[in-house]
Amino acid sequence: MAVVARAGRGGGGSPFSSALRSFFSYRIFVSAMFTLLFFATASVLFSSHPAHLSDDTSMRSDEEIETTGRAYMHRTFLALKSDPLKTRLELIHKQASDHIMLVNAYASYARKLKLEISKQLKMFDDMAQNFSDLGLKPTYRTALFESDEAVDEEILRQFEKEVKDKIKVARLMIAENKESYDNQLKIQKLKDTIFAVNELLVKAKKNGAFASLIAARSTPKSLHCLAMRLMGERIANPEKYRDEKPKPEFEDPLLYHYAIFSDNVIAVSVVVNSAVKNAEEPWKHVFHIVTDKMNLAAMKVWFKMRPVKGGAHVEVKAVEEFTFLNSSYVPVLRQLESANLQKVYLDNKADNETQDEKNMKSSGNTDTKHLSMLNHLKFYLPEMYPKLHRILFLDDDVVVQKDLTALWKVDLDNKVNGAVETCFGSFHRYAHYLKFSHPLIKDRFNPKACAWAFGMNIFDLDAWRRERLTDQYHYWQDLNEDQSLWKVGTLPPGLMTFYSTTKSLDKSWHVLGLGYNPSISMDEIKKAAVIHYNGNMKPWLDIAMNQFKELWTKYVDSEMEFVQMCNFGL
Repeated sequence: MAVVARAGRGGGGSPFSSALRSFFSYRIFVSAMFTLLFFATASVLFSSHPAHLSDDTSMRSDEEIETTGRAYMHRTFLALKSDPLKTRLELIHKQASDHIMLVNAYASYARKLKLEISKQLKMFDDMAQNFSDLGLKPTYRTALFESDEAVDEEILRQFEKEVKDKIKVARLMIAENKESYDNQLKIQKLKDTIFAVNELLVKAKKNGAFASLIAARSTPKSLHCLAMRLMGERIANPEKYRDEKPKPEFEDPLLYHYAIFSDNVIAVSVVVNSAVKNAEEPWKHVFHIVTDKMNLAAMKVWFKMRPVKGGAHVEVKAVEEFTFLNSSYVPVLRQLESANLQKVYLDNKADNETQDEKNMKSSGNTDTKHLSMLNHLKFYLPEMYPKLHRILFLDDDVVVQKDLTALWKVDLDNKVNGAVETCFGSFHRYAHYLKFSHPLIKDRFNPKACAWAFGMNIFDLDAWRRERLTDQYHYWQDLNEDQSLWKVGTLPPGLMTFYSTTKSLDKSWHVLGLGYNPSISMDEIKKAAVIHYNGNMKPWLDIAMNQFKELWTKYVDSEMEFVQMCNFGL
């Protein structure tokens, strides 16, 4: 056994042992070859020199910007080559590159913020240039970056010293100005935010104004409900609501006569109730109410079901009952029949589908309520009530708070219209309402003349007839068919018609703005004889201003069954 074993370990051996030794020798050879191939590949990848410093580091190529992992591998391979000076050079090069980027970043911020610090901006630019020029010096470029030989330690020390000196200066500059630039950046961001928020605010205001106009021009469900209930009452009980003969008081010039033109039942009832409740002698007051044919029955039923207290007299008529108001006499009716005005107001449906918002937000040129005869009836008062000497015109959006009989005794100085002026400073002057670019307007009127308001006007009908002012109104209305004198509304022709024939009344008679101005003082309102909800925020709408709404709702007949059924939200 011993002899056999020794023979096995000797030179002869078995064939199986020889094959096994050959196999392991081949594995070792293959491993050695792969190891050499790996080192050769690594040598190619990491033996490149660091890129030179350039003038514009922000535009360096991907090869010039080394990642942390590659820098680490690069330093490791340099260490394997036993040249620590090149590793040191790599680190110096990286520090210089980082500070070039930082200096250029602050210079870029300065340009973006448009700071008035051109001296500092030049310092940053010069510092970045100095860093770049340092790497381009022939001595350093040749000895450190372009040579394949070992790095000269003396040159490297000199290069390192210059780089560190410049880094020190750069850090001092940045530390000195960092807070200033950071604050300016914050200010700029804040300005951008404020601008964006302001844009949203403007848009929200426009949308809110548009929504308010829609609400103001729409008929609330409660008003529609009330009119339908009153009409249903008339149909159900026709005998109960037969028309009565006109009362003699309707034409008695010794009584106090009011004119109210409206299609809003609840609004008219508030005007009448407030005037009667505050009148010292209500039985001497006569209210002439004119509405359209559609709302005539509802208006009559209301005053039949809820008679005015105190013995006051109410006359309700439809505008169609004044037969002289036809297209051959009234310019507005004639213009409604003209093709040009129909094109402006009634046609252009395709355009209106995309321009409604724009039109409503502007002056409302396509709002046909300005052409309604109810709005223009005020210009025909002498002919509608030929036996009266004076009449007080009231809008349907007013509330009477005091006895108004003193207005019939006011000396108008032979003028026609007694009204409260609305101008203050440069506001509400004639130039605001009329187109003074038209030569006729420019010649006849003073652009600085003070405007006044419709809503509460005492008219001397005798002086009106004497001055033939209705003819004057017709003259101006005919000329304005193409809207060359004014845009829309009845106030501009009123200002022209009653120019130089208007007597200014004390402002306490008529306080305006409760439909758009929330800053009116309550002291001023309490002293007023009449308060006026002119504007879009009418007191019967949901968009009414709460601080003023109660002044109107307290005169609503909330005990009336139809008011309760129609949910007015009082």
